[in-house]
Amino acid sequence: MSVAGLIAIRPGPRTRLCHRLRTHRAGSSARRSMGERDFIALVDSVHQLVKAPIVLVWDRLNTHVSHAMRELIAKREWLTVSLLPAYSPGLNPVEGVWAHVKRSLANLAALALDRLEALVRNRLKRLRYRPGTLDGFIAGTGLTFDEPTSP
Repeated sequence: MSVAGLIAIRPGPRTRLCHRLRTHRAGSSARRSMGERDFIALVDSVHQLVKAPIVLVWDRLNTHVSHAMRELIAKREWLTVSLLPAYSPGLNPVEGVWAHVKRSLANLAALALDRLEALVRNRLKRLRYRPGTLDGFIAGTGLTFDEPTSP
């Protein structure tokens, strides 16, 4: 199972967690991780949700910086991408999301992949309704987000 997520911040409305989950079946020769199209589908869905241009701050996962991804990004005039420094999980607030979800799943034994998927979806859904917790993940990075000023 692969999960991709992002925290959407915008002046005014509450902070949002957006995610996409993909299950990979055992024994399949297909890719067992998220690909460029999976990540861009997540970004596209967030764009539909916020109905505004997006500034995306990404880590340097190979799929995020691939040639195919650069081509997909170039087709979206409303999308600006900035990259975090190499290996800087402390600057990525989504790492806090993953740590939180993993802690909540500790000592659970899912007997089937569909049960694990349901548990992960449940934990992520809970976080979606806790904007204060999401804001805490952002604050934990030490980064600040300033609103653009007009000249």
